[in-house]
Amino acid sequence: MAGKTEKSSLEQLLRPLRRGLNAELAALLLRIQADDELQARYEDLAERNTEGKLSPAEQDELAAMVRANTPLSVLKAEARAYLQHPDAA
Repeated sequence: MAGKTEKSSLEQLLRPLRRGLNAELAALLLRIQADDELQARYEDLAERNTEGKLSPAEQDELAAMVRANTPLSVLKAEARAYLQHPDAA
């Protein structure tokens, strides 16, 4: 999973992208989401992880999902910030 320092570095790396955002692109970024099948798989893995019932392969799968979601989460945060304060970009 992405650590705090790793996420902070990613945020710093992606922050300049806000300058290239417009309202349409920011709104599009905020609409990106996993399809129903992937979301259901994530929820199943997360629930079973909480219960301590994941195999090592499933732990790796869940960790990969979290890593893949981190850049998207940062991009969505930048899109929200842009939409709240477009002149600050």
